[in-house]
Amino acid sequence: MSIIRETDLPGIGKKFLIQARSGDKLVVVIHDDGRREMYHFDNDNPEETLSQITLEDDEARQIAGILGGMTYKPRALETIEVTLEDLMIEWTRIEPHFKCVDKSIAELQVRPRTGANIIAIIKRNEQKINPGPDDKLLAGATLVLAGERKQIKQLKELLAHG
Repeated sequence: MSIIRETDLPGIGKKFLIQARSGDKLVVVIHDDGRREMYHFDNDNPEETLSQITLEDDEARQIAGILGGMTYKPRALETIEVTLEDLMIEWTRIEPHFKCVDKSIAELQVRPRTGANIIAIIKRNEQKINPGPDDKLLAGATLVLAGERKQIKQLKELLAHG
């Protein structure tokens, strides 16, 4: 689950720190005059801002509607939901303390133990689509997982706790 921390900024407004499940960090500052500032920080260097944007109140509300899916839902998603209603595809980041670090997919017995599949391993500048049993899971990599909800949950437990 993502983490959201809210801080009052007296005379300025409010600050929201959002730590996504992926590890990405986003800071949103809502000024008392309606302006919004958003800052995206580097996972590996939390002091380094990767990007920044300032929005007026009406712009921020438009983007909120877009992100919330109020204006558009891709037709492909509707088809996928009907055809593959039990299939879930989820992204999860391998944290340094996870028990799976430096172990191969075969060592972990991912498929036999959970029924789920690792369909991609993504590192900062490279990606491995359809990794093989000998591919090792490294701290900081993001995995793309596929399976039913229960299988995904079991795989995430296996990754973190062994």
